[in-house]
Amino acid sequence: MATSAEKTGNLALALAHARTLLERSPALAEEQTREILRIVPLEPEALTLRGRALAALGRAQEAVGALHAATARNPDSAEAWRTLGDQLVLTGDGPGADAAYAQQIRCSVQVPELRRAAVALCKNELAVAERILKPYLKQYPTDVAAIRMLAELAGRLHRYVDAENLLSRAIELAPSFAPARFNLATVLYRTGRTPRAIAELERLLADDPQNVASRNLLAAALGRIGDVGEAVRHYEHVLARLPDATKIWLSYGHSLKTVGRRADSVAAYRRCIALEPGYGEAWWSLANLKTVNFGAADIAGMTAALGDARLGLEDRYHLHFALGKAHEDAGDPAASFRHYAEGNRLRRTELDHDPAVTTGIVDRSIATWTPAFLASRAGRGCPAPDPIFILGMPRAGSTLIEQILSSHPLIEGTQELPEIQRLAKRLGAEQRPGRYPVQLTEGEGAKLREWGEEFIENTRIHRKTDRPFFIDKMPNNWAHVGLIHLILPNAKIIDARRHPLGCCFSNFKQHFARGQGFSYSLETMARYYNDYVRMMAHIDAVMLGRVHRIFYEAMIEDTEAEIRRLLDHIGVPFDSACLRFHENDRAVRTASSEQVRRPINREGMEQWRAFEPWLGPLKRALGSTLAEYPWS
Repeated sequence: MATSAEKTGNLALALAHARTLLERSPALAEEQTREILRIVPLEPEALTLRGRALAALGRAQEAVGALHAATARNPDSAEAWRTLGDQLVLTGDGPGADAAYAQQIRCSVQVPELRRAAVALCKNELAVAERILKPYLKQYPTDVAAIRMLAELAGRLHRYVDAENLLSRAIELAPSFAPARFNLATVLYRTGRTPRAIAELERLLADDPQNVASRNLLAAALGRIGDVGEAVRHYEHVLARLPDATKIWLSYGHSLKTVGRRADSVAAYRRCIALEPGYGEAWWSLANLKTVNFGAADIAGMTAALGDARLGLEDRYHLHFALGKAHEDAGDPAASFRHYAEGNRLRRTELDHDPAVTTGIVDRSIATWTPAFLASRAGRGCPAPDPIFILGMPRAGSTLIEQILSSHPLIEGTQELPEIQRLAKRLGAEQRPGRYPVQLTEGEGAKLREWGEEFIENTRIHRKTDRPFFIDKMPNNWAHVGLIHLILPNAKIIDARRHPLGCCFSNFKQHFARGQGFSYSLETMARYYNDYVRMMAHIDAVMLGRVHRIFYEAMIEDTEAEIRRLLDHIGVPFDSACLRFHENDRAVRTASSEQVRRPINREGMEQWRAFEPWLGPLKRALGSTLAEYPWS
């Protein structure tokens, strides 16, 4: 019988062998750790090694389970916490990853003050951590571990400028401090400084090409600036290492959809569902292609997933939206509407939407944008003629107009650019109660040219050709038409408009990845549509001819005539390629991406009519706006 010392020695040898195997054969290391754990259940180092081996094999969910067990057995293992944080990043659990990394810091630091600060961070006692870290850094201003901890605290408080400055200081002091550089890249990505985030990530990958967390974030960043083909390549590299990472398969599917690889995107979404049958966002992504018809087996699968009491809220409402599409395709509008209504109800529980904010912006804009005010500021903006703004309600045909225009050899399509929204937010557009845009009558008005030049510069990263004109198709920019006119007086503005019932119901059955909080109730949607019509009517009155309006129904009925009118407004010659817009293979990011890759058709114009029995609240809330629409 082996003595206790012999058993301990045998365990140490087995663990050492597993570590050696991990470097050259993760599969063999996984087998070795499984055998160790059979003999010595819950041995903490074996659990950590098993987690690392599973991570190297791409089995992220299993790795997370092993690492949770490892940290439960040995909560002071920095290695286990770090590996767990990396895997949680890849599974899409950002808060969990942040918590794991905080625990890693706690385990790594030896200075008593920093250990206390790290414990406070782990408990989310931010005020306590701040009271420890700030005096410590006054005494030891070059301690990079303390700087990184204070940056973590700033990030949790959404003080991103502070977090960025601290992390930049940390990597200035220690250029090889990879965790701080990754944290900096993450902050830059979250705050929209995508080119800088890409630069930091490329540096990380130059030093560690196999780091899947850095490569995954790089893929997301590249997709954001329109380099979707490169993003696809990086996602494929990550998935080769992590073949069971459902959230990365989802992102990969989105990128494939954007570049027009429809069959491959369907396969990627189906792969997500095979890995995780209750993954609501994958089901909705299939539905959102608009060209996939669900069969009886799909409906049964989604219904079964909804029956699981453990299913989270986000999966639940995604499944309801997808089932709404499935029953609509099957010709059962009653069942379809029930699911759309429930999906919207559940989604509303997560939102803090106040329709009065938009109404206030419109009221103040109507009061501010007077002929005298506009005349007094004429010509103060940036004179660049490059931008073409396509705006209006979402789901009103803006993607179709963009696809038509981007088929012209002088016009480049980009995407829904956030710059005008960011500028308006800086000026207080989202404040409750707000003053925007009244402050433009005061000192802020002197910055019009500066803001226009800032827009041109900040959007340059999205332009991939030398075409003289480019498109920003952010629909919600309608609320800022006056601002656009002042800062970019030579930009072209196009209002895409669609029948109120068709447009609003199309929004109601659409789950948006972000924003559009107005769209999850028929009543708030009608109020938003009415505010939009009020705003544009005022703009028409005070800026006669400034906005070119395209009615979706007119574009469908006489496409060539509408295209010729549109190109005349922009000031470019007619080009027959615009009639063949469906042959354009450019990347398209919106919900209509597959629809605009087909010839123009009337398919979507009357879909709302099957649901008319349930649209009474929408009709009443729209009021005269509905009666006055030209195609009512």
